Amino acid sequence: MKRTLTIIATVLLAWGLAAQVQWHTIEEASTANIGSRLYFVDFYTSWCGYCKKMDRETFTDPTVAKILNRYFYSVKFNAEGDNTFTWGGHTYRPASGGRGKTHEFARGVQGYPTFMLYRADGTPLQAIPGYSPATEFVVILWYFASGDCDKYPFNLYQKMFDREIRPTMEKELKK
Repeated sequence: MKRTLTIIATVLLAWGLAAQVQWHTIEEASTANIGSRLYFVDFYTSWCGYCKKMDRETFTDPTVAKILNRYFYSVKFNAEGDNTFTWGGHTYRPASGGRGKTHEFARGVQGYPTFMLYRADGTPLQAIPGYSPATEFVVILWYFASGDCDKYPFNLYQKMFDREIRPTMEKELKK
């Protein structure tokens, strides 16, 4: 019985670790060579309930984690943080005035969570605002990871995803 419980615990732990997004800091991202991947920046705050829900429910999904880890350079960024860094030749500083102020890098973000995709050169590609369950977030991530964003409007993509896109995605993710 003890051996069976140990095996089950090991399998669950391995599964849990496999479903972990490999997060980086903005400082790491600013000096990283990411090749052809996109940056995925999670703008969050410590008080944001939906940010915590994304961490708990969406980012722990094995498919979401696999897509983010393989096709994106994922960054967690506290939009009220106090770090100074350089990104794309511009130095960003924390907001003056203390706690609760939006960091210069997060200016323009309308609410939390917001996810921003950047090209490898640091230019913005797309903002994705708000909470999404894993099933919906997979569609959004694959739309950009696969390059299908250059082929289809998103509303059409959503309609054809399960029937035409998902089988190809699942085959690609098994590699």
